[in-house]
Amino acid sequence: MKLGFGLYRHQLNEEYYRFARQCGATHLVIHWVDYFRSSRSNQLGDQPIGDDTGWGLAGDPDKLWSFEELSAVKAEAVKHGLQIEAIENFDPAHWHDVLLDGPKKAQQLENLKAIVRTVGKVGIPIIGYNFSLAGVAGRVKGPWGRGGAEVVAMDGPYDKPIPNGMIWNMVYDRHAAPGNLAPISTEELWRRHGEFLDVLIPVAEEAGVTLAAHPDDPPTPTVRGQPRLVNQTQLYQRLIDRKPSPSNALEFCLGTLAEMTVGGFYEAVESYSRQKRVAYVHFRNVRGKAPHYQETFVDEGDIDMLRVLLLLQKNDFGGVLIPDHAPQMTCAAPWHAGMAYACGWMKAALQAIQADR
Repeated sequence: MKLGFGLYRHQLNEEYYRFARQCGATHLVIHWVDYFRSSRSNQLGDQPIGDDTGWGLAGDPDKLWSFEELSAVKAEAVKHGLQIEAIENFDPAHWHDVLLDGPKKAQQLENLKAIVRTVGKVGIPIIGYNFSLAGVAGRVKGPWGRGGAEVVAMDGPYDKPIPNGMIWNMVYDRHAAPGNLAPISTEELWRRHGEFLDVLIPVAEEAGVTLAAHPDDPPTPTVRGQPRLVNQTQLYQRLIDRKPSPSNALEFCLGTLAEMTVGGFYEAVESYSRQKRVAYVHFRNVRGKAPHYQETFVDEGDIDMLRVLLLLQKNDFGGVLIPDHAPQMTCAAPWHAGMAYACGWMKAALQAIQADR
């Protein structure tokens, strides 16, 4: 197993590469979508939380990810001793009608094919994605961590409707007609996702890229009145079985899986790692179940994180683990301190189980 570090778009620079290496990371999971450039409430020194208006504007629908841009980022990371393991999340500007089953769906599936081929050509092995209409929404922050550390939480269901022109918690059309997105059924969401897999998995196989599905965060039955795809642990199996290919895998978020109300958490870790379906791991801890939970420091939540590492090791998982995000600590650099604490714990735990083996 390898220690990785997650960086947002605005953090893809020398300062953060050096910080990641100083924390002991050898690999990166990067976000190419910019959640911070136009959001009213996302703060650069934290993870994106947003408000009812979402995470701001999606990107340019006519500008796909380029080989030149991604190659330059990869080269800069390599210069600092880091390998890019994955890019996390497609830009809603490039696939909103794939999610919505809208009139631009066919062209946007071609967009996604082109992006997958470009990522493969650059030599980045994984693209993480979240097939969801609402995306990550409904979370709050407060001083609920150990010692009053600021953490992310959920404090009840969140079903305020999605306004027209928004998908995946970002605005793709500022000029959309007034009104809200009509709810769809869970089966309709699965149908759309199945079509996505049918079209993209063959391309991913040819490109040498793994598509890794993130479970729904928060894992409630609905968010903003829309259904969720993977909000219980057993639904990952349905996703795998829909397209049984090594390129159809899982972005394994421990915190989200632990927040789920049905299914055994450790049984899920055991099952999916034994099936070799874990592409990479979001290594974070939580306390409670959706829709009432709080994130915690890596060493104090409901999850026995060392037990997770031992299960992964038993099943020969050799991929990357990243802290994903962490509590904000009380100091001049809250984000840096929280991430460094998580990385230090992870590095020590990995060394301990590897030495024991």
